[in-house]
Amino acid sequence: MVRGDPESPSEGRPKDRLEEQPRGRPKDRPEGRLKDRRRIDTGKGGETIAAAYLERMGYVVLERNYRCVFGEIDIVARDGAAICFVEVKSRRSARYGDPQLAVTRRKQEKMIRTARHYLAGRGLEDRPARFDVAAIRLSPDGAGTVELIRNAFELKP
Repeated sequence: MVRGDPESPSEGRPKDRLEEQPRGRPKDRPEGRLKDRRRIDTGKGGETIAAAYLERMGYVVLERNYRCVFGEIDIVARDGAAICFVEVKSRRSARYGDPQLAVTRRKQEKMIRTARHYLAGRGLEDRPARFDVAAIRLSPDGAGTVELIRNAFELKP
Protein backbone atom coordinates (compact mmCIF):
# COMPACT_ATOMS: atom_id res chain seq x y z
CA MET A 1 0.00 0.00 0.00
CA VAL A 2 1.55 3.26 -1.14
CA ARG A 3 0.19 6.53 0.14
CA GLY A 4 -1.04 8.88 -2.64
CA ASP A 5 -0.93 6.10 -5.26
CA PRO A 6 -4.28 6.15 -7.14
CA GLU A 7 -4.12 2.36 -7.47
CA SER A 8 -3.58 1.84 -3.75
CA PRO A 9 -6.69 1.25 -1.58
CA SER A 10 -5.47 3.66 1.09
CA GLU A 11 -7.33 6.44 2.82
CA GLY A 12 -5.09 8.92 1.00
CA ARG A 13 -6.48 7.87 -2.37
CA PRO A 14 -8.30 10.64 -4.23
CA LYS A 15 -12.02 9.99 -4.31
CA ASP A 16 -13.57 8.86 -7.53
CA ARG A 17 -16.17 11.21 -8.92
CA LEU A 18 -18.82 8.63 -8.18
CA GLU A 19 -17.86 8.66 -4.53
CA GLU A 20 -18.32 12.42 -4.12
CA GLN A 21 -21.07 13.57 -1.82
CA PRO A 22 -24.32 14.30 -3.64
CA ARG A 23 -25.32 17.95 -3.95
CA GLY A 24 -28.71 19.39 -3.19
CA ARG A 25 -31.30 18.03 -0.84
CA PRO A 26 -31.19 14.33 -0.04
CA LYS A 27 -33.95 12.53 -1.93
CA ASP A 28 -33.80 9.45 0.26
CA ARG A 29 -34.75 11.32 3.42
CA PRO A 30 -38.41 11.96 4.24
CA GLU A 31 -37.82 15.70 4.71
CA GLY A 32 -36.28 15.91 1.21
CA ARG A 33 -39.34 14.25 -0.34
CA LEU A 34 -41.66 16.46 1.72
CA LYS A 35 -39.92 19.63 0.48
CA ASP A 36 -40.13 18.41 -3.12
CA ARG A 37 -43.83 17.64 -2.70
CA ARG A 38 -44.49 21.08 -1.25
CA ARG A 39 -42.60 22.76 -4.11
CA ILE A 40 -44.60 20.79 -6.68
CA ASP A 41 -47.88 21.61 -4.90
CA THR A 42 -46.94 25.30 -4.85
CA GLY A 43 -46.30 25.23 -8.59
CA LYS A 44 -49.49 23.37 -9.45
CA GLY A 45 -51.56 25.60 -7.20
CA GLY A 46 -50.07 28.69 -8.80
CA GLU A 47 -50.79 27.36 -12.30
CA THR A 48 -54.43 26.69 -11.38
CA ILE A 49 -54.81 30.21 -9.98
CA ALA A 50 -53.11 31.71 -13.05
CA ALA A 51 -55.27 29.76 -15.53
CA ALA A 52 -58.48 30.91 -13.77
CA TYR A 53 -57.20 34.49 -13.69
CA LEU A 54 -56.33 34.45 -17.41
CA GLU A 55 -59.78 33.13 -18.29
CA ARG A 56 -61.39 35.94 -16.23
CA MET A 57 -59.22 38.39 -18.19
CA GLY A 58 -60.61 37.05 -21.47
CA TYR A 59 -57.82 34.67 -22.47
CA VAL A 60 -58.73 31.27 -23.89
CA VAL A 61 -56.50 28.61 -22.36
CA LEU A 62 -55.43 26.25 -25.13
CA GLU A 63 -53.02 23.99 -23.22
CA ARG A 64 -51.47 23.58 -19.82
CA ASN A 65 -48.00 22.16 -19.28
CA TYR A 66 -47.11 21.89 -22.97
CA ARG A 67 -43.95 19.78 -23.23
CA CYS A 68 -41.59 19.01 -26.08
CA VAL A 69 -37.90 18.20 -26.51
CA PHE A 70 -36.99 21.86 -25.91
CA GLY A 71 -38.81 22.33 -22.60
CA GLU A 72 -42.15 23.11 -21.02
CA ILE A 73 -44.53 26.05 -21.11
CA ASP A 74 -46.94 26.31 -18.20
CA ILE A 75 -49.90 27.80 -20.10
CA VAL A 76 -50.53 28.36 -23.79
CA ALA A 77 -53.47 30.71 -24.33
CA ARG A 78 -55.06 32.92 -26.94
CA ASP A 79 -55.68 36.61 -26.23
CA GLY A 80 -57.52 37.97 -29.24
CA ALA A 81 -55.41 36.98 -32.26
CA ALA A 82 -52.21 36.55 -30.24
CA ILE A 83 -50.91 33.22 -29.00
CA CYS A 84 -49.60 33.78 -25.46
CA PHE A 85 -47.00 31.59 -23.81
CA VAL A 86 -47.34 32.12 -20.08
CA GLU A 87 -44.72 31.23 -17.51
CA VAL A 88 -46.16 30.92 -14.01
CA LYS A 89 -43.93 31.57 -11.01
CA SER A 90 -45.34 31.09 -7.52
CA ARG A 91 -44.01 31.99 -4.10
CA ARG A 92 -45.27 31.25 -0.59
CA SER A 93 -43.01 33.93 0.90
CA ALA A 94 -40.73 36.79 -0.09
CA ARG A 95 -37.70 34.78 1.03
CA TYR A 96 -36.50 34.16 -2.53
CA GLY A 97 -37.59 37.51 -3.96
CA ASP A 98 -40.31 38.40 -6.44
CA PRO A 99 -41.58 35.41 -8.41
CA GLN A 100 -41.12 37.05 -11.81
CA LEU A 101 -37.39 37.49 -11.17
CA ALA A 102 -37.02 33.70 -11.47
CA VAL A 103 -37.64 33.95 -15.24
CA THR A 104 -33.99 34.19 -16.18
CA ARG A 105 -32.45 34.79 -19.62
CA ARG A 106 -31.82 31.04 -19.87
CA LYS A 107 -35.49 30.27 -19.08
CA GLN A 108 -36.57 32.85 -21.66
CA GLU A 109 -34.40 31.24 -24.35
CA LYS A 110 -35.81 27.82 -23.49
CA MET A 111 -39.37 29.15 -23.69
CA ILE A 112 -38.66 30.76 -27.06
CA ARG A 113 -37.42 27.44 -28.51
CA THR A 114 -40.41 25.62 -27.03
CA ALA A 115 -42.85 28.25 -28.36
CA ARG A 116 -41.38 28.03 -31.85
CA HIS A 117 -41.85 24.25 -31.73
CA TYR A 118 -45.47 24.71 -30.64
CA LEU A 119 -46.23 27.24 -33.39
CA ALA A 120 -44.50 25.23 -36.13
CA GLY A 121 -46.26 22.01 -35.14
CA ARG A 122 -49.65 23.68 -35.54
CA GLY A 123 -48.93 25.80 -38.61
CA LEU A 124 -49.25 29.02 -36.59
CA GLU A 125 -45.90 30.64 -37.38
CA ASP A 126 -47.66 33.62 -38.99
CA ARG A 127 -49.78 34.37 -35.89
CA PRO A 128 -48.69 37.09 -33.48
CA ALA A 129 -47.16 35.59 -30.36
CA ARG A 130 -46.00 36.96 -27.05
CA PHE A 131 -44.62 35.86 -23.70
CA ASP A 132 -46.40 36.75 -20.49
CA VAL A 133 -45.36 36.01 -16.92
CA ALA A 134 -47.89 35.36 -14.16
CA ALA A 135 -46.33 36.07 -10.77
CA ILE A 136 -48.36 34.42 -8.01
CA ARG A 137 -47.98 35.23 -4.33
CA LEU A 138 -49.68 32.56 -2.26
CA SER A 139 -51.05 33.26 1.19
CA PRO A 140 -51.02 30.62 3.94
CA ASP A 141 -54.70 29.82 3.30
CA GLY A 142 -53.92 28.91 -0.33
CA ALA A 143 -55.40 32.04 -1.93
CA GLY A 144 -53.17 33.94 -4.28
CA THR A 145 -52.64 37.35 -5.78
CA VAL A 146 -51.70 37.53 -9.44
CA GLU A 147 -49.48 40.04 -11.18
CA LEU A 148 -49.67 39.54 -14.95
CA ILE A 149 -46.77 40.93 -16.96
CA ARG A 150 -47.77 41.07 -20.61
CA ASN A 151 -45.01 41.03 -23.22
CA ALA A 152 -42.50 40.20 -20.51
CA PHE A 153 -39.92 39.46 -23.23
CA GLU A 154 -39.72 39.29 -27.01
CA LEU A 155 -39.81 36.41 -29.46
CA LYS A 156 -36.46 36.96 -31.12
CA PRO A 157 -36.05 36.11 -34.81
